[in-house]
Amino acid sequence: MLTSEFKPWHVPLFLLKYAYLTTARRPVLVHFEVTMRCNAHCSFCDYWKTDPSAKATELKSFADAARYFNPMLVTFTGGEPTLRRDLEDLVSSVNRAVNLKYMTLITHGGMLSPERARSLWKAGINQFNISLDFLDERHDRARGIPGLTAKIMRTIPRMREIGITGIRFNTVIKRDNLDQMVPIVQRARELGCGVNFSCYTDAKNGNTDGIIDREQTEQLEQVVSELLAYKKKTRGVITNSDYYLEQIPRYVRGEITEPCRSGMRTIHIDPLGRVKRCPDFPPDFHWTEFRKYEPINCNACYYACRGEAQAPLRLSRVRDVMASPTKAATVSALRQLPARR
Repeated sequence: MLTSEFKPWHVPLFLLKYAYLTTARRPVLVHFEVTMRCNAHCSFCDYWKTDPSAKATELKSFADAARYFNPMLVTFTGGEPTLRRDLEDLVSSVNRAVNLKYMTLITHGGMLSPERARSLWKAGINQFNISLDFLDERHDRARGIPGLTAKIMRTIPRMREIGITGIRFNTVIKRDNLDQMVPIVQRARELGCGVNFSCYTDAKNGNTDGIIDREQTEQLEQVVSELLAYKKKTRGVITNSDYYLEQIPRYVRGEITEPCRSGMRTIHIDPLGRVKRCPDFPPDFHWTEFRKYEPINCNACYYACRGEAQAPLRLSRVRDVMASPTKAATVSALRQLPARR
């Protein structure tokens, strides 16, 4: 789902760049982990345990790495990236280093004010991905930030008011929130933003509390069926490919045996400039010593970054890219207007 600053003629240019990068076996998506520090206290992640002194060793620029890889997609992530006061400088330098790209920021949203969002948007961020797993205080408890959900719901309309159209919820599908998937999509549509789903894993710190039980497979299949039906009717809100959603029940049932292509189409670069094939793997080498990865037999996760990297380029995916959550929200609002007599 390209944001409003892109035009329809950008789509074939992105497709050509995608074809070049995949043919050359270069990463399509580069995640810049600008810090491992975090002020949330999520039970499934230990980033919040990172020593504050790590700030001193974080790279001051990722522009050279961006220029070297020349990716189509760039994500600024962490940790919590908004902890970096120089984040705008990091974003703008990467923005200048790569010509044709789409840049996103992943954040828990607790420190994201409309003013900070505006400055990051001006620096080059096209899309803000805000974590949201529940629509109520359960999300606050899960992230360890009181009042977080209410703050997110206040911030998004104000971001929209100043012209920011690229806003997505990053929602983790897990054991205790299957009933939240469709309501989160509906809320996203009301707000004029999108939703990107990813499947829970215990790979970060061994916490199995969120892993979907096989006994829940029937419920999961029903949820996925509803999400796919929603996508077919209203493109532009759910940003995942149909393929990725279709594979989630297979993963939960233990049926996925295909090698993982992490490191081939996506890589992570940590705050020291070291490359990881996956966010949950240790670094392999500095980006200046980059060596191409091969597929790996690993089924520790079914993150969206894994599943989407393996998704075939269907016509439905092109329709996803062309669609807009803002347009979907407008259509929804018009349908609710009373009919003229």
